[in-house]
Amino acid sequence: MRSFWLDTHDPARIPTAELPVGISYDVAIAGAGLTGLATAVMLARAGKRVIVLEARSAGAVATGHTTAKVTLLQGTRLSELRSRHSLGTARAHLASHTEARRWLLEACALHEVPVQQRPATTFATTAEGAESVREEWLTARELGLAVTHSATTELPFPVTGAVTLEGQTQFHPLEVLTALARELHALGGILVEGARVTRVGRAGPLTLRTTRGEVRAERLVLATGSTVLDRSGHAERATARRSYAMTYRLPPGAWRPRGMHISADAPDRTLRSVPLGDEELLLVGGGDHVTGRAESPRRILREIDDWTRGLVPGAERTHSWAAQDYHSASGLPLVGALPGSGGTILAATGFAKWGMTGGVAAALAMSGLLEEAPPAWYPALRRGAGASALAAGISMTAQVGAHLAAGWAQAELHALPERAPGEGEGVVGRSGGAPVAVSTVGGRTCAVSGVCTHLGGALRWNDAERSWDCPLHGSRFAPDGTLLEGPAVRDLERRRPS
Repeated sequence: MRSFWLDTHDPARIPTAELPVGISYDVAIAGAGLTGLATAVMLARAGKRVIVLEARSAGAVATGHTTAKVTLLQGTRLSELRSRHSLGTARAHLASHTEARRWLLEACALHEVPVQQRPATTFATTAEGAESVREEWLTARELGLAVTHSATTELPFPVTGAVTLEGQTQFHPLEVLTALARELHALGGILVEGARVTRVGRAGPLTLRTTRGEVRAERLVLATGSTVLDRSGHAERATARRSYAMTYRLPPGAWRPRGMHISADAPDRTLRSVPLGDEELLLVGGGDHVTGRAESPRRILREIDDWTRGLVPGAERTHSWAAQDYHSASGLPLVGALPGSGGTILAATGFAKWGMTGGVAAALAMSGLLEEAPPAWYPALRRGAGASALAAGISMTAQVGAHLAAGWAQAELHALPERAPGEGEGVVGRSGGAPVAVSTVGGRTCAVSGVCTHLGGALRWNDAERSWDCPLHGSRFAPDGTLLEGPAVRDLERRRPS
């Protein structure tokens, strides 16, 4: 599964470098997605010596798998935040995304990155969803957005209500990353790919241990989706969720969306157009679930595909992929200095699927904190995690504990079968007194530890992406045990079934 964005982008256009030896930096940034590179450019513009360390390649994880909608109308997010927090907190959230959207579009204009202006619509197909849409419309109006409410849309099926905000934006996210990486290079900063940060001291000045060597820096920014090397409990305060997207080539005369659409009720769906040369493809997404807790992700993909082919007969699928997003217990992003670091290690996560503006807002906050001039909206968002966050966090921790116990019980209950799994299949069972995960992909059978290297969760097989996923905090591994993403920083150990 490879995303449209990664498949239509030349990685050679992004300037990278070997890891320098004997150089100390003002700021090191782990993660070369939108959050990391936006932070790097902001700091480099302020005259800081910046190095970006990317475990894989730029945009390889969240940014390369987004649906890339840049909008202030984000499903029903404003009304959801208003129901859990104060009006001031919801206002601060909107202010942060407004400033982030402005910064991002100015960067696109500066570097001549193509963008498409589109209306953004949140729609419902049920009576309950219609009420959610109405609440979003009322909240958005109260916060000053020029939204409209309607019982009809351009969608080729009936809706029970919709709220729309004109003049929003969509783009190719890898084109944006390329522009930021080139500006960083021009400002004297460097990007090193294949350098996973595996260890760091508690406070600056810091020596970072990476898979490519050591790096010295006064400050460190963790822009890694889920916070690696976490001492603040970020991983325990956020839930990893996966969702899916596909692009389709449409027959002549078929319906095509003019705007960007997202549902307020089930089934969860997002739709937008994707320019490709002289044509426009259709992008459809959905299927949200907690990472590692879906019975069959492959079945979820099939349901989305069947829904799309029913919507637009003759649609021809060109790409399919999955994205991982993090949702905090409070519903607000976790952005700021890690406890005990003396302000020298900062992190950001929990953008709840709205990372295009949420990631840039985090970059504005972190660069501001490092410059001792945080944005005016930042304190209100930091205060926003109150009693509701505590209660939600307790519930989240309880769910993680339940899955930890259930996963181990299941893995230890059954011995590994004598025969290797069939092609594309994986199984976890007891072998040598410990859970072992065995899979067969491309005719190759691999046996690895069935225990996540983060906090010991028993892994589950993802039959769509052919990976081992942890149901606790979302770490993911390839069939051979290679770490793909998540708070874990180590690969799975190889095993020999016995």
